[in-house]
Amino acid sequence: MSLIIKPIISEKANYLTELRGAYSFLVAPKANKIQIKSAIEAHYGVKVADVRTMIYAPKVSTKNTKQGLQVGKTNKLKKAIVTLAAGEVIDIFATN
Repeated sequence: MSLIIKPIISEKANYLTELRGAYSFLVAPKANKIQIKSAIEAHYGVKVADVRTMIYAPKVSTKNTKQGLQVGKTNKLKKAIVTLAAGEVIDIFATN
């Protein structure tokens, strides 16, 4: 199983990339910073300077139906913001 699930493409992620050279990725919830760093370096062939992670709790939703109260939840997410060394870039849209 790969630790990197997918890159995050949003306005804020693109702004961080242009401003600081930081890329955002959705990663496996049990991955630590050292594993994320080595996975990014191996997959994209770049030098990683810093890794910051954040964990998002699952969202719970409820609704009333004819059968009663239906409860559901989403999965827990972990995001990683990876800052690259000076002069390094990742082409996310290139086919690998």
